[in-house]
Amino acid sequence: MVLLVQRLSKLYHKLENHYHHHHHHQAEVDALSASLQAFRSDVSNCVNQLLHPKPGSEILSFSWIQRCFELLPVINKAFLKLVGDIDYPLSFWDVASLDEYLNYGLHLLELLNCVTSSLSHLAQARLSFAHALNLVESSPSTAIEHLKAIQSQSSSKDLKGLVRNKEGGEGKLSSCKERVVHEALMEVKSVGLWVFGVVLATLSGETKPYLEIKQVIVRFNSALLIDVDSCVFEVMVEKGETLKEVKELNSAANSLVSAILSGKTSDAAMDFGGKLGVFEKEMDALEKQVDALFSSVLAARNELLNGVRQRKQ
Repeated sequence: MVLLVQRLSKLYHKLENHYHHHHHHQAEVDALSASLQAFRSDVSNCVNQLLHPKPGSEILSFSWIQRCFELLPVINKAFLKLVGDIDYPLSFWDVASLDEYLNYGLHLLELLNCVTSSLSHLAQARLSFAHALNLVESSPSTAIEHLKAIQSQSSSKDLKGLVRNKEGGEGKLSSCKERVVHEALMEVKSVGLWVFGVVLATLSGETKPYLEIKQVIVRFNSALLIDVDSCVFEVMVEKGETLKEVKELNSAANSLVSAILSGKTSDAAMDFGGKLGVFEKEMDALEKQVDALFSSVLAARNELLNGVRQRKQ
């Protein structure tokens, strides 16, 4: 009888310990899930703000592109907040997650270089137009030669190859916290790469960069971009809209050519000069933003690399 009581007592304690362990584990899982959901909610709210352009702005304009780029540091900050909330600093991450994060930073730098190239193409057109404006009175025929519409910029850059990573990291996750980091990082990458697809397509005047990036991020299976991407797809692909300021400048250039041919250039030249001034101002602001973003991403990546090196020592 005494032996039976002892055995029952041990079994009871074992079941009780198992229950408390299971209960604690479930509470931890629920807390991690809540943190991930809060992160996704924050990112979704930021992304959906792009559906509501500010007064005087519209989708596919310089100011809208700037708002797209403003998303990147905000979302990265939300990601780092999540990492802090779940008490899982980078020093604890698996190698696969660190590589993923480092590669994402490298992709951003490469894509920012692509944006700089597209802006250089527009800068050359801007210089040609400015030269034409100076020649309207002294050499009208030469001015017309420099008033050709800004054309779309074809790119041979394979964005799918540029940003594609090796598959198969998800099955090797070592803990619940590691899985949360992985899933959050997929959301960060999805939004970040999407932003560059849209921006590069808008600046170049062709849909290829946008459609290529869409093929890459579909594997991330993110639902956060559905609404805004549907809107962009309709405007850019189905309606064939291009950068607002380029359309306005090309239209003003065509009007100036007609005015030169008719011998009445005053009003058209003034309108073209005004449009060119707005174009220059907006472009300069975007170039500064791109430079600042490049420096910020590079500094953050170098800091992370230094941390990884110290971890290995």
